[in-house]
Amino acid sequence: MGYLKLKDKAPEFKLTQTTGETFSFESHQKEHEAWHLIVFFRGSWCPVCQNELKELEESKGYFEDKKVHVLAIATEEVEKLKEMVSEYDLTMPVLSDSKLEALEAYGVYYHGEDAPYEDHGVHGEPAYFLIDEKGKLLYQQRQTSPFGRPSVSELRKIVKYIGKNLK
Repeated sequence: MGYLKLKDKAPEFKLTQTTGETFSFESHQKEHEAWHLIVFFRGSWCPVCQNELKELEESKGYFEDKKVHVLAIATEEVEKLKEMVSEYDLTMPVLSDSKLEALEAYGVYYHGEDAPYEDHGVHGEPAYFLIDEKGKLLYQQRQTSPFGRPSVSELRKIVKYIGKNLK
């Protein structure tokens, strides 16, 4: 599991989108010179995650105005994620990290078989990474349980605050 520090170069990943296409973070960054908010979520089965993704979708205009692209990643298989994307009309890229590649590269906590308590089986826990247009890490937060994650309102404030106070 990696540990990232602020200003570190964000790790590249290639994951399957719910569209079936391969998503390359590096290619996406080159194509869209913008900030990226990467949201790792527990899975399509998680009601708190469902609400968070719906709120992110509702805040899409705000993030676009700030030139921030939102990406969502779960360790779940793409077919389950595809159902959720369809049900909630999500337009952001939703990516499957079933092989745990991005999760490990970003140091996201994985609730595996060896976890100290039972919690809906195996899955990644919530984590958030804000990356600038040059690929440098501006903000991060990782959880070891479903609680304590920033709300979408707080994420909006974080984007605004960091944008205002960049050196």
